[in-house]
Amino acid sequence: MAGLLQALVGASEKAAHIARLCRQEEPLFQLLVAEKTGADRNRRFLQDFKTLADVLIQEVIKHDLGKEFPELKGHIHGEESNEFRNGQGEMVAVRVCTTPGETAALLLSVLEPERAAAELLAAAVHRDVALGDAELAGVALSIPPQDLAIWIDPIDSTNEYIGGREDVAPIDGIAPAGLRSALVLIGAYDRRTGCPVLGVINEPFFCRDPLTHRWQGRYHWGVAYGDTRLCSLSPPPLRPTPCVVLSRAEGAAVRAALGPLCGDRLRFAAGAGYKMLCVILGLADAYILSEGSTFAWDACAPHAILRALGGGTVALAAALRARRVGDAGPPPELVYNRPAEEAAGVERWANRGGLLAYVHPQHLEFMLAALAAVPGL
Repeated sequence: MAGLLQALVGASEKAAHIARLCRQEEPLFQLLVAEKTGADRNRRFLQDFKTLADVLIQEVIKHDLGKEFPELKGHIHGEESNEFRNGQGEMVAVRVCTTPGETAALLLSVLEPERAAAELLAAAVHRDVALGDAELAGVALSIPPQDLAIWIDPIDSTNEYIGGREDVAPIDGIAPAGLRSALVLIGAYDRRTGCPVLGVINEPFFCRDPLTHRWQGRYHWGVAYGDTRLCSLSPPPLRPTPCVVLSRAEGAAVRAALGPLCGDRLRFAAGAGYKMLCVILGLADAYILSEGSTFAWDACAPHAILRALGGGTVALAAALRARRVGDAGPPPELVYNRPAEEAAGVERWANRGGLLAYVHPQHLEFMLAALAAVPGL
C-alpha cells in the first residue's frame, strides 16, 4: 500500500507537469488559446485540445499505475473516452506507447500539423518523476492492491483551466474562480464496499516562482483504511461559526437555510474538487451541493482525505431523509462502486441527491438540521 500511495502521488505530479506544460510552452499554449477564443475552428483538433489534455493525463496515470501494479488493470477508471477523430476522419485511440517517439507519432496523428506540440507532450509523458518526499517515503501500510479500484479526474474544473484567469483575488483564502481551482484528483476505493480509502489531490497552479514566474504546485494525500488514519495535513481547528463553500448555482432556499447558522460566512468557488479541498485545508468547514451535478471522479480522492482527517462526505438527500424520520445514526456516505442502473453514460456515476463534505461531525449535524427544513431537498 505504501508503494501504491507513492505511485499515486508520482502519477499526480506527472499529470500536474503536463497541465502546466500546456500553459507554459508556446506550441501548446497556442492550442489552449485557440480553444478559449474560438479561433481556427476549421482545424478540428483545436476544438478538442482541452479534452486531449484531459485524456492524455488520464491515460498516463492509467499506464503508469497499471505497469507498476498489474492487479489494478481494468479497475482504473476516468471521466474521459480516449478516442478522437482526426482531420482525416480516422479514429485514433490515445495511449502511452513504448517510446517517446512512438507516442509523439500517435499524438501527431491527432494534432497534425503541430509536430512541436506532439513532441513536447510525448516527452512529458515519458519523463521520470522523483518525489524526494521523506514523509511519504516513510509511510508503511498493508492493503492488497487487488482489493482496490481507482477513480481519476485528470483536470478537475477544466473550464477554469482553459480560461486561465490568474487575477482572481481570494476571499478568506478561497479563490472564487480561476486557474488555482484546476486540480488533479486520484482516489482509490475498496472494490467490495465502495468506500474511499486513499486520495491524492494535486494543485498544479498553487503559486508562481518569484524568479522564473512559472507555476509551482503542491500535493496532499490521505489514507483511511480500517483503523488507520494518515494524512499529509493536520485536521483544521473547530470554529464556532462555520464557513460553508457553495456553487454559485446553488439555490436560494439552501442559502437562506444556512444563513442563521453561518451568518456572512458563505463563500463561492468553482470546481467540486476545489471546494472539497477548501474544506480539507480548513478554509471552509463544509461544502454543500443540493444537485446531483458531481460525479464519482470528482469526489473520491478528496473524500478519502476528509475521512483521514476525521470527516467525510455524505449523500445529502439520503442523509436528510434519515434525519426527517428520526434516524440519529451516522448518515450515509458516498460510495464509488455502484453505478445508477437506470442511467446512461456518465450519469451512471453521478452523485445523485447532492453531497455534504465536512471535517467536524458537530458542523455536519448542525447543517443537516438546518437543511432538513428546506422543502424539496
